[in-house]
Amino acid sequence: MATKAADQLVSVLMDWQVKHVFGLPGDSIDTTVDALRRHQDKIKFVQVRHEEVAALSAAATAKLTGGLGVCLSIGGPGAIHLLNGLYDAKMDHVPVLALLGQVTTSNMNEGFFQEVNTPKLFDDVAVYNKTVMASDNLGQIVDTAIRTAFTEKGVAVLTIPDDLPAQKETASYQDSAAAFALNVPKVDPKQLEDVASMLQQAQKPLALIGRGAEHAGALVQKFVEANHIPFIQTMPAKGTIADDHPNSLGNVGKLGTKPAYEAMKATDLLFMIGTNYPYTPYLPAEGQAKCVQIDTRPENLGKRYSVDVAVDGDVGTFFTELNAKGSLRDDDRFLKACQKNMESWNKWMSEKRLLATNPASPEAVFATIDQTAPKDAIYSIDVGTSTSWGARFLNVQPTQKYTISAWLGTMGCGLPGAIAGAEAFPKRQNISVAGDGAFAMVMQDFVTAVKYKLPIIMVVMNNQKLAFIEYEQQSAGQLNYEIDLADMDYAKIAEAAGGIGYTARSNDEFKNALAKAYKETDKPVLINTYVQDDAPLPGKIVGDEAKGYMKYGSEYLENYWKIPSMPPLKDIMRQFF
Repeated sequence: MATKAADQLVSVLMDWQVKHVFGLPGDSIDTTVDALRRHQDKIKFVQVRHEEVAALSAAATAKLTGGLGVCLSIGGPGAIHLLNGLYDAKMDHVPVLALLGQVTTSNMNEGFFQEVNTPKLFDDVAVYNKTVMASDNLGQIVDTAIRTAFTEKGVAVLTIPDDLPAQKETASYQDSAAAFALNVPKVDPKQLEDVASMLQQAQKPLALIGRGAEHAGALVQKFVEANHIPFIQTMPAKGTIADDHPNSLGNVGKLGTKPAYEAMKATDLLFMIGTNYPYTPYLPAEGQAKCVQIDTRPENLGKRYSVDVAVDGDVGTFFTELNAKGSLRDDDRFLKACQKNMESWNKWMSEKRLLATNPASPEAVFATIDQTAPKDAIYSIDVGTSTSWGARFLNVQPTQKYTISAWLGTMGCGLPGAIAGAEAFPKRQNISVAGDGAFAMVMQDFVTAVKYKLPIIMVVMNNQKLAFIEYEQQSAGQLNYEIDLADMDYAKIAEAAGGIGYTARSNDEFKNALAKAYKETDKPVLINTYVQDDAPLPGKIVGDEAKGYMKYGSEYLENYWKIPSMPPLKDIMRQFF
């Protein structure tokens, strides 16, 4: 029995366990969309209002589930809109398939309406990038594209002229989904012995845990506990081990803690576990520490810091065998010193959590979310000061999930992430937090959550500023320019879209609104939260930042004849000493 080539395409997607496709229908992709209509009982097509949201949602699906994220669009303008979200997937190394429409084969290469050279346009973002030229191998090409996306941990792009999926095919295609498995390199026994010896000799070992360890959190936790090792987690790895674990020093870097910074500058043995952490000034000084790095991407080994043992392999496999050796050291002096340092930091943070202000304190807002969120909550945090507060005031647990735009750092990722989380995990509470600048970039898709009855909670931190840019300009010694945003009533926008909108102007009002939001089961809730313009100071103010702030203060005084508003002196002093 003949079937359309588009049905083969959808059949391959189903075999690869794809449950959702995000996108917008349109003329050059409609034959593919029509096949999704015929199989809507197996794959849900989620209609968004902007293709960027489709790609960001597909990327978030891959991050949250470990499976394939899929998005589609027409060719030309729709495909161009996908690029930002696909770069997020590329830079965070997650598998995404983008299906792009194209003019019919008879009109290609004639400069037809909306015809864009998509293979050339997507060349940098894609690990697999092909134009389908015939219908009889469409299933095979889709299968190869998906397999490559998983193998290379990146984006596969298929440009499909719209006449091809409608053609009839008599031959069936057996895809490779059931047989596919990624090879896990074996652990080198000599490397195990070398690591064990280095650990036994170390006095100040420290673990930096990245997203590559998220599937092996329990194994890494067993290792750091048995060997009395303090650990730091990168931002996308939050919750791999509980953020409030006794050995945790939080994050490191501009958004991190002072104890984490100081531990990095003291360590004599650094474990880089599934991470390619890019901010080298926050790593130990070159030559200060020995280093063990475990990563499935060999090109990352030694890229940021010179390594003594470079393990090209899987974190879980490596620590399964290393843990089999039992405890390798019983010296807990460095751990106890770090814990004492962390106690002082946590005491300071606990004071911030209790701030009762009007407008609301962003620290207290995040603390309220942290205290009330379900044990299996899914967080989707946007880029900006929300990222800073999330890093410090959300104690993410292994039973929860946490997604951000880590390497691209694109504003507007929060709402698409929550939509993806609610579609993938409909029984779990999805909470997104975004600044007013970030939310405004994608706010039209709040109606998508309304349409599909997704009970997400969208918290908008409204300070009428691009606040993170404000602090970046200041730390660079520049006067603030064009960072102020016109206020909008986001609660009314939510209501106009058919959802529920609350406005909170104090911590107590936010608590009340959040309590109501948790009770909703079939409507998204937006809490427009007016917050103070608090500065998320770095965990440790380093030399260049200090010089920048001094230059900013001098420039401000010279131009405006008054001293600029700055964070409390006690806060600044704590970051220095």
